[in-house]
Amino acid sequence: MPHAARPTVTLHDVAAAAGVSISTASRVLGGSTRKVAPENEARVLAAAAALRYTVDASARAMRRASDSIALVADDLTTPSMAVVVAAMEREARTAGAFVTVSSTMGAAERQLETVRVLRSLRPRALVLTSSRFMADALGGRLLKELGSYEREGGRVVIVGETDMAFDAIGFDDFAGGRSVSAFVAETGHRRVAIFGGARELRNMGSRTAGFMDGLRAGGLDERDIRIVYCEVSRQGGFDAARRLAGEGMSGTDAVLAVNDTIAIGAMSGFRAAGLAVPEDVSVTGVDDIPLAGDVTPRLTTVALPLAQAGVEAIRFALANAGGGRRLTLEGRLIVRESTRPRK
Repeated sequence: MPHAARPTVTLHDVAAAAGVSISTASRVLGGSTRKVAPENEARVLAAAAALRYTVDASARAMRRASDSIALVADDLTTPSMAVVVAAMEREARTAGAFVTVSSTMGAAERQLETVRVLRSLRPRALVLTSSRFMADALGGRLLKELGSYEREGGRVVIVGETDMAFDAIGFDDFAGGRSVSAFVAETGHRRVAIFGGARELRNMGSRTAGFMDGLRAGGLDERDIRIVYCEVSRQGGFDAARRLAGEGMSGTDAVLAVNDTIAIGAMSGFRAAGLAVPEDVSVTGVDDIPLAGDVTPRLTTVALPLAQAGVEAIRFALANAGGGRRLTLEGRLIVRESTRPRK
């Protein structure tokens, strides 16, 4: 026989059983930062346990959206995103907020649907991270959805390139790419392959453009610069390096990868092909993920302030100022053992 449904226990029931006001019970069970007398707290907790009371999280969200920040990311499996999310979570926790995370794999329709669902749950702020969010995406539907959410009292922060009038935090990818390619040119490399990742990703396109600018300024002829597009993964870098090695390298003495994951894969690919890094070919990356300093040889790269971006995103989300602020973060060249000067 089916069991009878357990009667719903309300906050009012807990307060009555504990002999306190509803506001006191709410502060104890709702995680409020306002202090409650220890004896009252103990009575509320005992009453809640005896009555088997559980907090209705969705009801709380509808009543007040004050402590949740929703992150909408492309791909949560990338090392760089892991650094950003970890920094966001730490900063949110210090402010008494918490972060929820959704992945869209960069699909515009999925981004829109995720924002719609999250908007109905009324988080305090939405933080969207992607290489590019533009106002005309999906015929302006995403912009309209985000605008409606802000008019209802929410905050929108974008980590990445955008022309939308929301707070935004980005990286100077062009300058970062230029700094490492200028170093490669200055150290005597004269035939370079660029592992450019995916053509459609704007941040990687900006890094590639920076690579080209720095190499040209360093005296390389464009005929000696080759761009190889590949999957944005360790396997993508591995496969690109194996293909390049299989074709004979043609004098290529350096590979500039648009991120560290591709660069680390490339180093493995060259080793599998019987080539030594950096003796036969120098390899560089961008991001400075934790693994970049642990691989052998350690990777020369451009350190992007990923953790700072996560912290600033939370600070923007919790601030009272209006939208439209822009913060561009600069990278820093880190020279390690994966490169060496050429004669």
